[in-house]
Amino acid sequence: MIETEQLTKRYGSLVAVDELSFSVGQGEVLGFLGPNGAGKSTTMKMIAGFLTPTAGHARVCGFDVEQEPVKAKSQIGYLPEGAPSYGEMTPGSFLEFIARVRGLSGAEKQRRMAEAVERLHLQSVITQPIETLSKGYKRRVGLAQAILHDPKVLILDEPTDGLDPNQKHEVRALIREMASDKIIIISTHILEEVHAVCARAIIIAHGRILADDTPAALEARSPYHNAVSLKLGEMPEAARARLGELGNVSGVEDIGDGRLRILPTDGEFILPAVGRLALEQGWHVDELQVESGRLDEVFRQITTDGLAAEVSP
Repeated sequence: MIETEQLTKRYGSLVAVDELSFSVGQGEVLGFLGPNGAGKSTTMKMIAGFLTPTAGHARVCGFDVEQEPVKAKSQIGYLPEGAPSYGEMTPGSFLEFIARVRGLSGAEKQRRMAEAVERLHLQSVITQPIETLSKGYKRRVGLAQAILHDPKVLILDEPTDGLDPNQKHEVRALIREMASDKIIIISTHILEEVHAVCARAIIIAHGRILADDTPAALEARSPYHNAVSLKLGEMPEAARARLGELGNVSGVEDIGDGRLRILPTDGEFILPAVGRLALEQGWHVDELQVESGRLDEVFRQITTDGLAAEVSP
């Protein structure tokens, strides 16, 4: 388990991380979300032992990161922001170096290196200087070193940054594959990534936790949760008005191309009522679908409200 207890980091008068407390268990993939400067990377660096907290504690698999740093770090695979490495090295020599640092040797070292290279598809660039690689390949080299020693904990800061869509798909599939027996924290600004791999999401701003829930539960906070999109073959003049008269409907939006969006009150499930009305009125329905909600809207609402609370007297 990863546990943080009132984890705090100050730089003079600036509070980068403000008394964060949360835990992550085995088999859980946690998405760490927040606007730029929210404190995501700083928190991850403190958990990984790269930064010393001003106050509070972080424990990894029972080891306090400050009191037992070597034991804690031995449990962690860490991909820092930007995937830093040694540009003059090749991926092969860099992974060889990391393997020795991690205490791997002999056949075990060769097996782990070969597995990491295969999983991240680095065969074609294995002898090329890292400084000459694309951003995407540099990121994949960083991921390879993070998983090289088969750690119990993975802390990944923007793991798919710079990857093309196919590479993103491969990395997300790799994370899902490893998730069952690992503890994984992913910092990301790509909200679709939360849907793709995360069972839980924490949203922070100004170093404070503003929300901690499943992606589905966060989406349910959206005004578009259970909204119904309707496209009629021929738009009756009265359709918008009649839809607005339904119970538990808070509004009807014209979204173009003959489509209407019917917004529910407090996330009520209004699809049956919309369907019945269309049938009763004899409307020709080309499309009818329910929206699950929009995580981007929820993210903006939560972080904007959090900012407003910070600056209010």
